[in-house]
Amino acid sequence: MSSFRWIWGYIKPYKVYWFWASLWTVIVALLNVVTPYIGGMIVDEVINKERGSLLVPLLVIMIVATVLRTVLRYVYQMMFETTGQNVLFKIREDLYTKLQEMDFVFFNTTRVGDIMARMTGDTDAIRHAVSWVYFNILDSAILFISAIIFLGAIQWRLMLSMLIITPFIGILTVMLSSRANAAYYEIRESFSRLNSMVEENIGGNKVVKAFANEDYETKKFNKRNEDYRERNLFSAEISRTYLPVLETLAGLLSVITIGLGGFFVIRGIMTVGELVAFSGLTWMLNVPMRSIGMFMNDSQRFITATYKIRQMLSAKPLIPVEQQRREQRIRGEVEFQHVSFAFADDPENKVLEDISLKASPGQTIGILGETGSGKSTLVNLISRFFDPTEGRVLIDGEDIKNWNVRELRQNISIVMQDVFLFSDTIQENISYGTPEAPIETIREMAKVADASPFIEKMPEKYGTYLGERGSGLSGGQKQRLSLARGLMKNPAILILDDTTSAVDMETEVKIQDAMRRVSQEKTTFIIANRISSVKAADEIVILSKGRIVERGRHSELLQKRGAYYDIYREQLGQSEVEEAFDDGTE
Repeated sequence: MSSFRWIWGYIKPYKVYWFWASLWTVIVALLNVVTPYIGGMIVDEVINKERGSLLVPLLVIMIVATVLRTVLRYVYQMMFETTGQNVLFKIREDLYTKLQEMDFVFFNTTRVGDIMARMTGDTDAIRHAVSWVYFNILDSAILFISAIIFLGAIQWRLMLSMLIITPFIGILTVMLSSRANAAYYEIRESFSRLNSMVEENIGGNKVVKAFANEDYETKKFNKRNEDYRERNLFSAEISRTYLPVLETLAGLLSVITIGLGGFFVIRGIMTVGELVAFSGLTWMLNVPMRSIGMFMNDSQRFITATYKIRQMLSAKPLIPVEQQRREQRIRGEVEFQHVSFAFADDPENKVLEDISLKASPGQTIGILGETGSGKSTLVNLISRFFDPTEGRVLIDGEDIKNWNVRELRQNISIVMQDVFLFSDTIQENISYGTPEAPIETIREMAKVADASPFIEKMPEKYGTYLGERGSGLSGGQKQRLSLARGLMKNPAILILDDTTSAVDMETEVKIQDAMRRVSQEKTTFIIANRISSVKAADEIVILSKGRIVERGRHSELLQKRGAYYDIYREQLGQSEVEEAFDDGTE
């Protein structure tokens, strides 16, 4: 599908607007003939033949044509701009909807800056083409064609002598187009890289300042900025090479008109009025030829932009999100059957290998392991953020692939380690998954997460607006708000990914006590680094290099004196471990 056929799909709902705006453009272009033609008549009829009675009617015609041309130009420009804005709105809506459909694999492999460039610069290039470039090309084409017709009618030999130049302009235009296309694509890619770097730097500004690395980041930015500048200069070099020649050739039209036209007048082949009219109409050939290079540049920007946007809109998620639902409540039974997993871009490196695990409703599963052991990846499979490379994940005895993805995730809450809070009120953040929830339920979940004490101290309490990503809150406060948000859904399956890592031990104990009351019928998975977070779990799983190396209850694992015992001793100290065994409390 060509870029023009693709964009017509967005213009089509406004085709009536588009048709009338195009018609007004044609009429306005034709009205441009009136003034030069009447000017020639005034010279020949009024001045040379002294027919003064014709002056006022001819002037009235010129004024009416000028006013009509001005009004219609305003009308069709507004109609085209309205259409362009509507098209822009719909494309951005489709892009944003597509982003919501895409899975983790897409976001792991696509730069944020590239996405932002498509949502802003590329979409605006399309709006510019729909709102401005199209009607200017149409206007220039009508001007050029009508000029040839009317100039031919006045003096066909002079008109043909001017057309000798046009093939050279066409050849130069094709050459400009082929070079500009590649140049604009490189500019677009460079802008995307620059965007990504700025976005990353803003997001990581605390790290930059903590390491006093501002100078290093500035140098990095300058390097990307220089690349963007150089590519734009290269594009300007291309234009500078061709456009002056194009304009020079277009300027020769005036020279031919005055020189050869004057000769024809002297020889009696043309009248002075015809030369005046012919000279007045010459700009209708001149302007389109001067503009053709600019139109080619804008067209290449449009084609490059549509290519990038169509590429994104045609992307397919590996895990499709269906719209239809069965409205079936999940009980919460989760089973891993010989599950292995590797990322698509590194299939040889298995993040998980031969995992078999079962959790029933009401059970709590604790997951421990060193960094990179696959803990977060394991629970991500439950929400089907990824599909297993080998084996199966079952929910309530049914393969997870048979469940509707939206329905599945409605019954699962994940409180992630990397907390993200929206720039909104505390109430809106907690009730994000349940926007219709009453304030009483929100307060209750905040108490369970031990977030209510610091919320009540804030000026607006639950109506307090948070900064971007929850700026102004401590890490522990963010985690507690995130936990309250996860509990609000009343999920069948609750996944806590190192949720209390940023809170103190006393607060963690409070949260655990409250959690036992609200999670009795839920299947709970707790990823943690602290033994205290998983000590009371029904089963504790130790992961190492993607494999389960130990599993069992707290007391059983201590008796084995294996990996869990080593973690316990490392965190509590040898004396505490021996005391626990001596007391028989473990």
